[in-house]
Amino acid sequence: MALSRLDSLYMALVADHSKHPHHHGSLAGVEQIQLNNPTCGDVIALSVQFEGEQIADIAFSGHGCTISTASSSMMTDAVIGKTKAQALALAETFSQLMQGQAPAQAKELGDAECLAGVAKFPQRIKCATLAWNALKKAIERDSVN
Repeated sequence: MALSRLDSLYMALVADHSKHPHHHGSLAGVEQIQLNNPTCGDVIALSVQFEGEQIADIAFSGHGCTISTASSSMMTDAVIGKTKAQALALAETFSQLMQGQAPAQAKELGDAECLAGVAKFPQRIKCATLAWNALKKAIERDSVN
């Protein structure tokens, strides 16, 4: 079965984010959130710099599969400059997408919307959601402090 042109475009977008991830690295002086996916060995260290309620800067490092790395890159693009509440809403939208739903707000995810097809592969959902879960933990930790 041949891939549609749209599927090919999505695959190219995922591959590009994986090979050339945006916001890759770490932020000096910012405590990292570290999470791993023991199922396939993905590891992420997420640094989020907050200015009040806004995500002023964000970076990630670690190693993972193509889906994990691409999702991390796409997540950082989607949330930088957003408020904590907006970022949490995007994380919820992404979670719905990974459950096979088609939330009306999916367009707000930017490139991450193209990961909707991951929902068809339950073993890959943890790969796609790892960075988003780290983001939620970072926001939770900052809100407590």
